Amino acid sequence: MSDGSADQPSSDAATAGTPTESPHEPREQFGETWVYESIVGALPGIEISERTAITIQLLGFEAALLVLAWYYDLWSAVPAGTAAVAVAAVGSALMLRLGDSIRRLPTPDGYQRLLFGSSVEVVLGVLAFVAVVTHLFVVDPARSTDPLIESLFGQEPPVLAVYLMLLILWDVAYRIGTGWWAGVVAIWRSYVYEFDRETSWAFARADLLNLWFAIAQLLLVPFIIGRPVLSAVVVAHVVAVTLATSLSVGLSIRRQNDA
Repeated sequence: MSDGSADQPSSDAATAGTPTESPHEPREQFGETWVYESIVGALPGIEISERTAITIQLLGFEAALLVLAWYYDLWSAVPAGTAAVAVAAVGSALMLRLGDSIRRLPTPDGYQRLLFGSSVEVVLGVLAFVAVVTHLFVVDPARSTDPLIESLFGQEPPVLAVYLMLLILWDVAYRIGTGWWAGVVAIWRSYVYEFDRETSWAFARADLLNLWFAIAQLLLVPFIIGRPVLSAVVVAHVVAVTLATSLSVGLSIRRQNDA
């Protein structure tokens, strides 16, 4: 195990010839951000704040949802759609805050590269999205007399409505993948690296942001309460993130007590 010193520029030799950068300043360079953050920061000629980006996301999705509900007379699908839009917006806000919180800490380079630069969260998001789509369009219609897609959009779902649903689902799935990866890497960080008490608690508070996003996803449960597979998956996801966060914090506390 490492105490984290090998990955932190603590000596003059390690920093000679390079610009000095405070470990408490956010380092939002490409490769040190999640893909979502990189996209927002790479829009040519456009500089918007994080709050503005989230507001645009929330209002844009909700406006599109209401327009399609009006055009196709699908008002019964609006509550579920609005809940999904809210979960995606909360995920964006907490994801950005989590990234900023971690970059403001004296983060070991190995941990930062693994968390932000590996793009594993995209892979996990794709896997989650494909699993949901497979369930909605293959498993659910084969096993249910009232498939979820049909209950939301009727027997002939409008193409634009389904397109928007899948876009919102991808937004949620990507953030779920980010939550999974942040939880796994947090456990690894707590096991491998040793920090002072103040830094350990700062990381623990950052980990709790990931837990809050998982809990926010319970907003979706009332709309899938009659769908045992989807309900079980959402609840199991929340439990898994809770356990990962608890394990990460527990390992940090144990290392402090053993020091």
